[in-house]
Amino acid sequence: MTQGLNTGNFIKGLFQSHTPTEFNGLSIELFHYQLNENHVYAEYISYLGIDTAKIHKPEQIPFLPIGFFKTHTIKSGMFQEEIIFKSSGTGGMQRSKHFVRSMDLYRKSFYSAFMHFYGDPANYRFLGLLPSYLEREGSSLIFMAKALAGSGAYAESGFYLDEFGLLANQLLSISQKQYPAIILGVSFALLDFAEKYPVALGKNVIVMETGGMKGRREELPREDLHGRLCEAFKIEAIHSEYGMTELLTQAYSKGWGRFKTPPWMKVFIRDIQDPFTILPQGQTGAINIIDLANVHSCAFIETQDIGRLHPDGTFEVLGRTDSSDIRGCSLLLA
Repeated sequence: MTQGLNTGNFIKGLFQSHTPTEFNGLSIELFHYQLNENHVYAEYISYLGIDTAKIHKPEQIPFLPIGFFKTHTIKSGMFQEEIIFKSSGTGGMQRSKHFVRSMDLYRKSFYSAFMHFYGDPANYRFLGLLPSYLEREGSSLIFMAKALAGSGAYAESGFYLDEFGLLANQLLSISQKQYPAIILGVSFALLDFAEKYPVALGKNVIVMETGGMKGRREELPREDLHGRLCEAFKIEAIHSEYGMTELLTQAYSKGWGRFKTPPWMKVFIRDIQDPFTILPQGQTGAINIIDLANVHSCAFIETQDIGRLHPDGTFEVLGRTDSSDIRGCSLLLA
């Protein structure tokens, strides 16, 4: 159960539906493995003085503050990473680093999450409006977006920096031909594009924001941002992707800021004043995430995002804790 965990077998059955009991069992199994194999995580838990023998439920597991990804090498086991993903480091801030042992694992995670919510990515044309990410190296979002776009190998798929006129023409053509498509964009770029080229899109086109003004524009409540985008593009809802450098899995919202996680990911809300207390549904606090795909780093992350969990299992992201810096992938303040 601990050092003897077969990570290959663990991963093999990971990206499928799990009952609550199965998810709990996988979480505890992975916790004990990482307690033995992740020296930074083990030292942190030791410092807390927690009796790990009494941990039997996921909500009892200590979550590692996400800031450790900036200051330490977070690895479970000894390995040579295939890639290091890095956060944006907005405004010259120190960048988080995620040492990824297996790119195949990351591919399986984001493909499986996308399939869970949207079906086969090969059915979509992808148009990326991610200038701040394209302009730097080490972006997990860019890797994911390019891989999803390459699934169908359509001539209409592509990435744009500031070629708004070309993007508008492509979107008009896709709308007229009724091709299923997704425009994936960082918030400030989508807003810039919407203001300069308000294009009426067909129902076949999904507008999906990844969050983040990245210091380029004033932060807006999500309702205001989505309202402006809906008005400009003449659509009913804006979709959203919730992901970060430190995670291999993404959550998605199909509108109104309500995110859903795939079966191998779960969100808890902790008390901001007492980070070891998990709050009941409906209360506002800081977000903790279990991402079971983080087998080789740390699956139990204490984020700096503020949110609320709903009875149907969806969650909202409402802002950032006061002590945190602005994450490039963070969603909008509300």
